[in-house]
Amino acid sequence: MQLTTVILALALLWPVGPPPPEILRGWHPPPGPYAAGHRGVDLAAPPGTPVLAPADGTVTFAGPVGGRGVVTLTLTGTGTPPLRTTFTPTTPLVARGTHVSAGTPIATLAPGTHCPTSCLHWGLLRGENYLNPLLLTPRPRSRLLPLIE
Repeated sequence: MQLTTVILALALLWPVGPPPPEILRGWHPPPGPYAAGHRGVDLAAPPGTPVLAPADGTVTFAGPVGGRGVVTLTLTGTGTPPLRTTFTPTTPLVARGTHVSAGTPIATLAPGTHCPTSCLHWGLLRGENYLNPLLLTPRPRSRLLPLIE
């Protein structure tokens, strides 16, 4: 199943809002699996902001990693291996195994971040491959303007 087809089939929302949040740091994939890079995007939001499920899915992890709260959501109907989206630093509101609908609060943004101001780090993976989570964001439809001579 192609990623484009999967994304078009999802009901997609921004994980923090009001939409769209300011993107403090974009996705910069590393040249190799162990190289430096930014394997997600950082979205501006103050501590305590609800973190929403961007699509229907099942919570496959909710707990601490390296002293920071992380929630991982495996997205429904996204092929094999399925897409997984991650959020940190968070305080989880849901337990592992919980099925959630798009827009359901799954966590709150916790203080303590790698950004100059408070932010949510949002990641996206298929298997072990990191992808740009902005692929999941709603985009305005393209419109062609009439040719004026």
